[in-house]
Amino acid sequence: MSRVYARHTLRRIAVLASTAALSVAGLLATAPPAQAAPPTPVSASTARSYLSQLTVKAEGSTSGYSRDLFPHWITQYGQCNTREVVLDRDGSGVVLDGYCRAVSGSWYSPYDGATWHAASDVDIDHVVPLAEAWRSGAASWTTTERRAFANDLARPQLIAVTDNVNQAKGDKDPGDWMPPRTAYHCTYARMWVHVKYHWDLSVDSAEKSALQSVLNGC
Repeated sequence: MSRVYARHTLRRIAVLASTAALSVAGLLATAPPAQAAPPTPVSASTARSYLSQLTVKAEGSTSGYSRDLFPHWITQYGQCNTREVVLDRDGSGVVLDGYCRAVSGSWYSPYDGATWHAASDVDIDHVVPLAEAWRSGAASWTTTERRAFANDLARPQLIAVTDNVNQAKGDKDPGDWMPPRTAYHCTYARMWVHVKYHWDLSVDSAEKSALQSVLNGC
């Protein structure tokens, strides 16, 4: 067995384990431990190492892609779905109603430095967009794997940000888009590489170059 194939196999096993854990969590009625921020991404040095190990190739086609192929937002516990869990996690002074909807609180968007006081002004961004994941390898995944990816709370893949900033990002990778707040670029690049490495997704050459440039300056 080649070293590359062995690494791919081990990471595939890790992905499947994460998928199984997420599926079980969705059935449980108990809440996970409170967390006041997205999971911390790997360090810049680790991200540089991970980036060097990612497969570099041209992005695939979006043919056949649909957001519906990445089921979200799933129930995490009680009446709380993934979006509501992230709103509660990333906000300050968040108050939830009996249906787990955020009725008050404030949310700081690290992408642009804005603070919002209505959940309707906030989107939950998939750091690695669903369409980008599709073009980078997720087209061959099972629906179960895509559901786990779209609701991944264990990696720095989901974050509450200003809605129109998230919409401006769309499905762009770091070769075409970075957060408007430059102070967050290092963290964003670390998050992106962390997620792509865990989920065994490829990068294209322009994307890798952009990430290397940011990480080298961290």
